[in-house]
Amino acid sequence: MASYEFTVVVKTQYLAEQSDPDRSNYVFAYTITVKNTGDVAAQLISRHWIIVDGNNRIEEVRGLGVVGHQPLLQPGEQFEYTSGTALATPQGSMVGTYFCVAEDGEQFEAKIPEFILSLPRTLH
Repeated sequence: MASYEFTVVVKTQYLAEQSDPDRSNYVFAYTITVKNTGDVAAQLISRHWIIVDGNNRIEEVRGLGVVGHQPLLQPGEQFEYTSGTALATPQGSMVGTYFCVAEDGEQFEAKIPEFILSLPRTLH
């Protein structure tokens, strides 16, 4: 039986130079690596994000592809991209799914694990 699976790894970074804490604007970048860990080639078609700031304000984002791409990944191949978001608070989180279609027509969702967006801690 065929296996349909994308594995998602996320790294985050606070972008101080693009942020303006005095105006409640905190900008974060996230780099995502999507790897086809299944055994059938599949294409990432669309994304669905749930973004929550420190005040529990929820924003949902849906759209085609990622950064203008709908990568087709053979088993073992991966695709990496960097994107970003702005929050009104110094911390928040994101979680989501990618909608994918395998070359044999099977549709599946790849879960994007929840990750935290937070200012780096400073020691005094």
